[in-house]
Amino acid sequence: MTMRKSQRKHQRKLPSAQSFELSYIAALVFGAGIGAYIFGTLNLWFSGMPGIARSVEGALAGGIVAIELYKWLHGISLRTGARFALPLAVGVAVGRLGCYFAGLEDFTYGTPTTLPWGHDFGDGVLRHPVQLYESLAMAAFAAFYVVMVLNRNAAVITNGFYLVLFYYGLQRFVWEFIKPYGALIGPLSLFHLLSLFVMVYAAIMLATAPNVSLKHERAAA
Repeated sequence: MTMRKSQRKHQRKLPSAQSFELSYIAALVFGAGIGAYIFGTLNLWFSGMPGIARSVEGALAGGIVAIELYKWLHGISLRTGARFALPLAVGVAVGRLGCYFAGLEDFTYGTPTTLPWGHDFGDGVLRHPVQLYESLAMAAFAAFYVVMVLNRNAAVITNGFYLVLFYYGLQRFVWEFIKPYGALIGPLSLFHLLSLFVMVYAAIMLATAPNVSLKHERAAA
């Protein structure tokens, strides 16, 4: 009887169950929404432009903080993000295409360039199509992740969410140098700093990741 109770208790704490709970989803949506608007709007103001904006990276940061607080309050020590690795990569890849077609109003375009693939978003200035750079970068990660899953790569499957977070933060950090955003510290913008936060968080989670068997992770992914 004791063993069965222990097993049931362990099963209730599996990340596959936690990430489907309404309270978990509510915390994630709330944190992502708040982060999206706070950081998107702040970046707009720091760049000398009025208004309200949203940010994908702000949503990621807000979601991370909200879920970590949720896990701390509920005493959850297991990782709960495995199932979000591929959707995150694909979502950003597709979402950035929407940003590209939105043109100047979206304020996600790059700085002026003389490169042959520079794009005129409607004002006669050729700019870096950074939306496409990011879309291609995340699509490449999605393809890599699918190949690793099909090859049953336990390390990638186990740590997929934190790998995609680190990769996202890294590529975003690079693209921020060719965006017309206001600098906060030296040449670094708000999103440079946010990218560093995402990368540091992901690196810590990867460094402290427990050894999880492929069998268990497949159940949680």
